[in-house]
Amino acid sequence: MTVRTRIRSSALPRKHRAVGAAALTLTLVGVTACSGGGSAESGDDTVDIGFLASLSGTYKPVGTDMRKGLELYLDTHDNKLGGKKVKLTVGDEGDGPPTAVPAATKLLKKDKVDVLTGIVANGSYNAVLPLVKKAKVPLVSSNGRPELKSVEGLWHTSFLSNEPGEAIAPYVKDKVDGPVYAIGPDYQGGYDELGGFTDTFKKIGGKLANPDGKTTWTPFPETTNFLPYLSKIAKTDAKAVYCFYAGKAAIDFAKQYAQSDASHLPLYSAFLTEGSVLDAQGKAAKDIYSVLNYAPDLDNEANRKFTADWTAKHNSQPTSYAMSGYDSGAVLDKAIASLTKDGKDVTPDAINEAIDGLGQIESPRGTWEFSKDHSPVQKWYLRQVRPDGKKLTNVMVQDLATIGG
Repeated sequence: MTVRTRIRSSALPRKHRAVGAAALTLTLVGVTACSGGGSAESGDDTVDIGFLASLSGTYKPVGTDMRKGLELYLDTHDNKLGGKKVKLTVGDEGDGPPTAVPAATKLLKKDKVDVLTGIVANGSYNAVLPLVKKAKVPLVSSNGRPELKSVEGLWHTSFLSNEPGEAIAPYVKDKVDGPVYAIGPDYQGGYDELGGFTDTFKKIGGKLANPDGKTTWTPFPETTNFLPYLSKIAKTDAKAVYCFYAGKAAIDFAKQYAQSDASHLPLYSAFLTEGSVLDAQGKAAKDIYSVLNYAPDLDNEANRKFTADWTAKHNSQPTSYAMSGYDSGAVLDKAIASLTKDGKDVTPDAINEAIDGLGQIESPRGTWEFSKDHSPVQKWYLRQVRPDGKKLTNVMVQDLATIGG
C-alpha cells in the first residue's frame, strides 16, 4: 500500500469561480443569521438531526443511498445516537443551490436542528456552508466535498473531491502505455474530480490525449448524448479514458461508451458504476475500472455486519454513498455517547468538540480517522466490474493509496 500526501490545487477555472461567487451572493440575499439548537439544546432526551441530500434530480440515486445508509444505522441502533433518541428531519437538495439553499434554511431556521448531515453536490455544499456557519450548527457531510481549509464545525465522512483521481492516477500511469483522454461534467464537482486525476497524472509524467492537453467538459446536466464526444476520443491517440460521472449521467455515458468507436479503450473512472446505476448499465459496464474508498466485498467485521444488515433490508449490495451515510451516524453516535458519559449537555457546540476528540473510527471501509482539515485519512481501492454469479458487481482488485491531510 502506498501512502500519498494530498496535492493541493484549484481545478476550477477563474471564470467559473467568478460566476459561482456571484450566484452565491444572489442566493444568500434575504437569509438572516440564526442560531442552531433544537430539542437537545432545550434539555430533553432527543437530538434533532437534519439530513439534506438529492432526493430528486440527476443525483437522486446518490442522495437516496446516503439517506438509506443513515437510516440503517439508526434502525440497527434503536433509533438512538449516544443513548439519545433521534428526530430525523429530511430536506431535498435537488440538483443544486436553487433547491438546496431553501431546504437547508428550513432545516436550520424552522426545524432548528442540532446537526446537519448529507449534501451531494459541491455547488450545494458551497452555497449551504455560509448558512451552517451563521447557525453555528455542526455539518457532518456524507459525500465528497471541495477542498477547504479547516472550518470550525465542518466535518465529513466521505472524501475530498480531488482524492479519487489522485489515488488512481499512479496506477493508470503504470498500466497504460500512452496518453489518456480525460472527460467529465462542466460543474464544480467535475472540476474537482478530474483535477485530482489530471494534476497528479501530469506531475508523475503522464500525458493527456486531449488535443489541447486539457480535460474535455460536457455541459451539465443537459448532456445526455455523449456519442459526439466519444467519436472525437476515438480519433485521438488515446490508449485509455478517465472520466467522472454519477447518477443518470453515468448510465448514459457507460451505455454509449460500449456502443462507440472508443469502446476498445480501457475505461477508468470515479463513481461511474457505483450504486443502482450498475444494474441500469447492464453488460455495458463490464470490465470498467473505478476508484473508491469502499467496496462491498471488503473483509472486515464492520463491513460484514453492514452488508448483512443492508442486504436483509434492501436485497442489494451497499454502496459507497450508503457507507458514508452510515458512518455519519457512527460518528455522531460516538461523539454524543462521549458527552452523555461525561454528563455534558448535548448541544451543537458540545457535539462539535466531541467529534474533534474521536480518534479512530471502525467502519465498513476499514479503520479511519479525521485529518487536521476534518476529512478522512483512509484507504482507496481499485475495483472492476466483473460477473458475480449471474450479476455484475464492483469487485475489489487491490489497494491503491492511503490519503489524508
